[in-house]
Amino acid sequence: MQRPTTEAALGDFVVTHPLDPEDGVITAATRAMASPMKGKLRGIGAREPFDTMMERVLPRDDVTFEADTVGGIPGLWVHPAHGRSDEAILHLHAGWFSLGTAKAFRHLVAHIAARAGASAFIPDYRLAPEHPFPAATDDVLACYRGLEERGIRRIAITGDSAGGNLALGLAARIAGDAVSADAASTEAASAKAAFVGVAALSPVTDLTLSGETYVTRADADPYFTLPQVEELVRSYLGSADPKLPLASPLHAQLAGLPPVRIHVGDDEVLLDDSRSYVERAIAAGTDARLDVWMGMPHGFAGSIGSLKASAQALDAIGNFLTEKLLAGANPLTAR
Repeated sequence: MQRPTTEAALGDFVVTHPLDPEDGVITAATRAMASPMKGKLRGIGAREPFDTMMERVLPRDDVTFEADTVGGIPGLWVHPAHGRSDEAILHLHAGWFSLGTAKAFRHLVAHIAARAGASAFIPDYRLAPEHPFPAATDDVLACYRGLEERGIRRIAITGDSAGGNLALGLAARIAGDAVSADAASTEAASAKAAFVGVAALSPVTDLTLSGETYVTRADADPYFTLPQVEELVRSYLGSADPKLPLASPLHAQLAGLPPVRIHVGDDEVLLDDSRSYVERAIAAGTDARLDVWMGMPHGFAGSIGSLKASAQALDAIGNFLTEKLLAGANPLTAR
């Protein structure tokens, strides 16, 4: 059941997509298959099966991959057949801050890069518990600055799940740096890239775990349970305050951000993380929109080739990124 206050506040800024009957059959089968493992994905031991799962995303034959180090952070470039050299997407992968690799996410990111017509870099940011907060946040900032140093003129940031957390946190950090920049340093600022937009899939925005959908979507979500998520967050944060803006983008300064687009499934315990973030972003004057996909579980975009909703969500993200990268609409010149 959706919260009336949030939906009323979002108004025209939320789009709800009905469940396609054929998609419903597929997600029902997925739910039954995932049921025995619900709540069990946690710890270092889950890294290999998690990567194996992500490797199953339908590959594309119109992209190439290139290992590289950007800003001191190793990772993988995804190059579409016809990319534009002065633009880049920085994609931050999922995995609850403790799982995932650039290589495992290359196929998902290939679908985004090909649709946007721009190369995407996936950094292998440091993972918890070996490297707890704020290691990952520092790595993604270093990577963004590394793209600037290479002469990239327009940059968009994308991320899924925990990567969505890092993407939105990085966006706020870049915006804050730009706001605090000395107005006299116009020449220095102009040498930096234009930060043109953020697109996130089911981002984790609130590590206080206060969202009502941890309860209202507890049965509907095929993958996550609150005790599981609490353990994963403790592993990442250690003794850090979950309300720190870099830990929870929901609590960051959201004024001055470039356009933000978020896609989330209605069957996710993380649904409120997206709704609350977009509500706050809109209140702060940011161009933000939320797409809610009925009947969709966490990570549904990875089911490209099976779910119609996956292709539709990725198409929407690709169109958004293309528009912002090409036009540099409402660019935020980062320092």
